[in-house]
Amino acid sequence: MKFAETDVSGCFIIKPNIIEDNRGGFFRFFCKDEFSAHIGEVDFTQMNHSINKNKGTFRGMHYQDVPHSEGKLVRCISGGVMDYFLDLRKDSLTFMQYRKVELTASNRKMVYLPQGVAHGFFTLEDHTELLYHHTTKYVPGADSGIRYNDPRVDIHLPHPVTVISEKDKSYPELTNAFKGIEL
Repeated sequence: MKFAETDVSGCFIIKPNIIEDNRGGFFRFFCKDEFSAHIGEVDFTQMNHSINKNKGTFRGMHYQDVPHSEGKLVRCISGGVMDYFLDLRKDSLTFMQYRKVELTASNRKMVYLPQGVAHGFFTLEDHTELLYHHTTKYVPGADSGIRYNDPRVDIHLPHPVTVISEKDKSYPELTNAFKGIEL
């Protein structure tokens, strides 16, 4: 695997090494030793599968509140997304900055996001599916988010959003999301 750290500390784009022959292909998308060498110790405790019917669906910008913060490894297995991540770690040099990466079934790229980074994605195709590997289990009541169209974040989407949940639409803007953090 090739690990490329983004300019958001601790966030990595990972490209697997694909072995191909007349049968098709094979690749490893997780190896504890390789992750430890590049990222540090990662212990996945929960895995989720996101199924999205329509192009133009937006999910995010999600995170879990402390002490239930989670790291994530995100991989697209069908279709494609523009994947977004926002640094919410107040001591980080890239606090309040977002980045994006295109994840598709064909490019096979993955993104690893450490604790304290909000995550969301925009589907580029119908019938898009993603796999998530989480370092912390889901805790009801600890889930939170930032509104995707918050002007302070200014996320640039490739097309207008056509499908979004009421919950994702109603997340607060940054100025109202953090208690006790000076923005």
